[in-house]
Amino acid sequence: MTDFKALAAPGVQQLKPYIPGKPISELERELGIENIIKLASNENPLGPSPKAMAAIQAEMDELALYPDGNGFELKKVLADKHGVDMDCITLGNGSNDVLVLLAEAFLKPEDAAMYSQYSFAVYPIAIQAIGATHQMVPATDWDNERPMGCDLPAMQAAITDQTRMIFIANPNNPTGSFLQADELKAFIASVDKDVIVVLDEAYLEYSPADERVDGSEWLGEFDNLVITRTFSKAYGLAGFRVGYALSNPDIANVLNRIRQPFNVNSLALAAAAAAVNDDAFLERSMQVNAAGMKALEASCQRLGLRYVPSKGNFLLVDFGRDAMPIYQSMLEKGVITRPVANYGLPNCLRITIGNETEMARMVEVMEQVCG
Repeated sequence: MTDFKALAAPGVQQLKPYIPGKPISELERELGIENIIKLASNENPLGPSPKAMAAIQAEMDELALYPDGNGFELKKVLADKHGVDMDCITLGNGSNDVLVLLAEAFLKPEDAAMYSQYSFAVYPIAIQAIGATHQMVPATDWDNERPMGCDLPAMQAAITDQTRMIFIANPNNPTGSFLQADELKAFIASVDKDVIVVLDEAYLEYSPADERVDGSEWLGEFDNLVITRTFSKAYGLAGFRVGYALSNPDIANVLNRIRQPFNVNSLALAAAAAAVNDDAFLERSMQVNAAGMKALEASCQRLGLRYVPSKGNFLLVDFGRDAMPIYQSMLEKGVITRPVANYGLPNCLRITIGNETEMARMVEVMEQVCG
């Protein structure tokens, strides 16, 4: 019988599939329970904005036609929002898509790419698929002023002649840690211009306005900087899979050479274009997130559990022991969280912030299981 794994590219042979948060439907099938809440995938508990929903409805009569392969309307509103030309934008099937495109376009097997320990699982997957060398830099420790985060001095010291790409998430997933503008900008400035720095800002909107670091403001200074964003988190469009990259036009030109035709569907394009400037919805989402975060942090403090102060819409909680039995007990009570043993954090769960009702139940269940 043919060994098809052996026929795959060497980097692909060693990959393990990405494991998403458990869907509600799967838990219903497994345990036969109802009234489940999912706090595993950092989704917006408010769902899409009303403007996005209206745009989706208006697009329904055009579903027999292919989407605009160039995404003109969405690119136009994004260009206005960020103050860039439209040819600086690459649209993706979620920001995950453009992260993979970057690796495919600019990494070769003889190259190396860098990322921090405890950062988004797609970075090593994209690097491994190409067969490039991993440069995983240890994160800051729990006792650091900003625990479990990206250690920029260590990353700077780890750069070699082989390094061609550096992935940095700010805020970071799954830890929620955050880098300040001055240190991040200084790091980017220190990197050789032939090394592409990818700044993943999937959770940027959740940062308080007075602490928010918008890397898109630096695009005019750094030709090797790429910003990635998503509509899956704060904008509540996870099911539509739409994200984008901002870069200098030459990088965007390369990415668009390998981007799949029609990689963003018609409904996603319409919904994202409508959601971009729905500031009232974003403000409401931030308020819900802040209230839920406060409730979860208070519960952790009552239980004596440490956690990483988060600038995202989730909290990384350390239970001080193997977290899988806790995860399973919560599942049996109808609450889905996210184990992160695959990130090297077997004692932790990542818990998404839900609405007021969901967080009240989450806190009740966690205190029942851990109290």
